[in-house]
Amino acid sequence: MVVRGRLVLEDRVAAGRLHLADGRIAAIELDEAEAGGPYVAPGYVDVHVHGWGGHDAMGTRDDLDGMARALLRRGVTSFLPTAVTASLEAIRGFADRVRDWIPSAPTDGASPLGFNLEGPFISPARRGAQNAAFIIAPSDVSLATLAPLLPGLRITTVAPETPGALDLIRWLTQNGVVVSLGHSVATLHEGRAGYAAGARTTTHLFNAMTGVDHRAPGLAVAALTDDAACVELVADGHHVHRGLWPIIVRTKPAGRLILVSDAMYLAGTGDGRGTLGGLAVEVSEGRARLAGTTTLAGSVTALDMEVRNLVAEGFPLPAAVAAASRNPLALIGVTDRGRIEVGQRADLVELDEDLGVVRVARAGEWRIPA
Repeated sequence: MVVRGRLVLEDRVAAGRLHLADGRIAAIELDEAEAGGPYVAPGYVDVHVHGWGGHDAMGTRDDLDGMARALLRRGVTSFLPTAVTASLEAIRGFADRVRDWIPSAPTDGASPLGFNLEGPFISPARRGAQNAAFIIAPSDVSLATLAPLLPGLRITTVAPETPGALDLIRWLTQNGVVVSLGHSVATLHEGRAGYAAGARTTTHLFNAMTGVDHRAPGLAVAALTDDAACVELVADGHHVHRGLWPIIVRTKPAGRLILVSDAMYLAGTGDGRGTLGGLAVEVSEGRARLAGTTTLAGSVTALDMEVRNLVAEGFPLPAAVAAASRNPLALIGVTDRGRIEVGQRADLVELDEDLGVVRVARAGEWRIPA
């Protein structure tokens, strides 16, 4: 199979052709004759997404099927189903369900790469749309109780200032789990201690955390000034003001910005009402909020829109695409996809002139449109 167009490479966009064989990129030919074709980018990867298209990551196997298929239509070729803060029993059920589902996940949907837990080891004071009834201090749970969660667990959020958090971060890191600092009232010192203990990324930067105060800098400053730390950005224009995006990009080294949707299950279904972790949620005007409040309850966006938003603000297309593909994969140690390079799995998204999704390929087969 040959794919023609403007190839979104690591450092530039170049016209050419991709030759695919056995689900991988077998050869790349650069040729200006293909400059009139669509953009061809690596498939997007959402490592923090709670649902899509009416399907909740914490629901049934059918919900996971529906979520994977809905995400693929938005150019997302790999993802981590993400749990909200819930009881340990519910989280164990979620983990078991995802692990059992992965081998039979639909081939016409985004590929699951494990799962993500957003809590329950967070600060009640910065819980956002997480249910306070299920928040736990790390010191109150034994590691033996948590050990069954480890298989398949790729990322989990921890507030570094909570009792026992640093020990938990060290243990998770030693067991191959990426720790993300967030939902936190950490001081600058406490945030830096969390990264020093092994945390590698930051849950939806600026949201539900201490920020940039000239006399009391908090977790956001710790994240922005640590060159090794990644930061998640929900680039919907609601979670973080667009005026702050250049500060993030200028502060973080290349490869440390990760676009995530943080989408909840009502995303893609229009305005409406529902629940998230047992809390009432309403969606209107492109925002999901806890009912009757201004507190954001995840998003109703997807990575294709976030890439468009970054580019509209003047960011180079290769950098925006990397933040939605190569960078999240590097965070969780997946190296077989996410680049337009020979030998990479041919997870691809074709984009029109406005960066809208036209076609999506998974392992070299066009799945969208069917």
